[in-house]
Amino acid sequence: MIEFHLNGQPLTLESTDPNLSILEWLRTKMRLTGTKEGCASGDCGACTVMLGTPSEQNELSYQSVNSCIALIGSLHGKHLVTIDALQSEPAHPVQTAMVECHGSQCGFCTPGIIMSLVALHHEAARHPDCDRHRVLEALSGNLCRCTGYRPIMDAATRSIVDGVQEWDGGGLLDTPVPSVKDTPAASLQDAQGKRFDAPVSLEQLRDLLARSPGARLVAGSTDLALEITQQLKTLPHLVSTEQVPELQRIDITNEGLCIGAAVSYRRAGSVLNERWPAFGPMLERLGSLQIRNRGTLGGNIGNASPIADMPPPLIALGAEVQLDSAEGERWMALEDFFLDYRKTALRAGEFIRSVRVSKPRSDASTANERLFIYKVSKRLDDDISAVLGAFWFQFDGEQISDCRLAYGGMAATPKRARAAEAALRGATFDDASISHAIAALANDFSPLSDVRASAAYRAQVAGNLLRRALLEYGAGADSDNRLMVTDYA
Repeated sequence: MIEFHLNGQPLTLESTDPNLSILEWLRTKMRLTGTKEGCASGDCGACTVMLGTPSEQNELSYQSVNSCIALIGSLHGKHLVTIDALQSEPAHPVQTAMVECHGSQCGFCTPGIIMSLVALHHEAARHPDCDRHRVLEALSGNLCRCTGYRPIMDAATRSIVDGVQEWDGGGLLDTPVPSVKDTPAASLQDAQGKRFDAPVSLEQLRDLLARSPGARLVAGSTDLALEITQQLKTLPHLVSTEQVPELQRIDITNEGLCIGAAVSYRRAGSVLNERWPAFGPMLERLGSLQIRNRGTLGGNIGNASPIADMPPPLIALGAEVQLDSAEGERWMALEDFFLDYRKTALRAGEFIRSVRVSKPRSDASTANERLFIYKVSKRLDDDISAVLGAFWFQFDGEQISDCRLAYGGMAATPKRARAAEAALRGATFDDASISHAIAALANDFSPLSDVRASAAYRAQVAGNLLRRALLEYGAGADSDNRLMVTDYA
């Protein structure tokens, strides 16, 4: 049984297929058809809803979510708000502005756009510093093929950027739900035996996986759900990690950061970017805001995709991963966690508990220690990497005293370029040393050709990204690397 609120009303689900997406459940079971299905893969945003998650202080934080790849079990203890709840008076300021600014034509994408902007409106009402950049970020996961974005941006500017217009909405967004600490463990099972478990402690999670080592772990389901919606698989047993407090923690110490595996990209990105500013521009291109609100650090690592965006920069920083099970805990270097294509060092019954990242040995904004992260993809926003390069350098004057170069998209796993590293250590950071390192990359990688890029393109781009790092370093430590990161390369 799972318990949650839908548009202000409490609901309990007992015998329900845990493979159902929130979108499918809304449309087929609840007949709430205002939320639309476009791609069923988290790309178009037509299915966007708002999900309110309680804090320990029992305050709800609302975020935009792709309901087509969020599974029904993830609603436990939360408040789901759909476009259907915004039909009554008074109209939300975003809705009014969209009408007045002619932001809707065919209307199919409009419900998702409205929900993304309502979530931003709610956030801006509490932190009134919203600008055009945040509006673009909020809309980066919403496609509109009819209207064009100028009138939509006009509507957002009028209702949010120029001043957050008040909206009561009958107290809809103040719906009381239990606090995190009062949310009980939950299980959901259908007549065929398909099961979803949501433990609320490490002990419960360890016990579940010890008894069912074949169960699939699920957090944000931004990738796992594609097996259901795109590959039409049935997953018989799902175990959620998002209700376990230890997996949601971010511990900041003198040594660095320890980030729980169920921490979302958005939360993890804020603390990583404070210490390593290169993370910010890259994370803005990791999926869309809806994806970053749900996708997790542990999921991105555990998925073991060779084109996952987070492992290369973490490997470049020498990160370690903590693995946990009923048999005990162990730490290992993140680079050793990936064994082969989609194969990791996880044992039966084991799960990722946290990731540890050292703080900069010096101020990361100074020249003696730098991190560079560059993502290359066909689309600027909401796209999968063809190549991602992450380079950490420690300088002694003009010499490179140490470095770690990690790439995604160049091998079966995220991988360090050790031959290129050897070519750079002890060398002056100049064009000649970079040329030697680029030549050494041929000994590190033999990339494949696929739909995203050819092998020759990947090899050339991998070397060009090292030149970018040199050019950026030469431009000064205070230079903004946004253009470098977001250029199409």
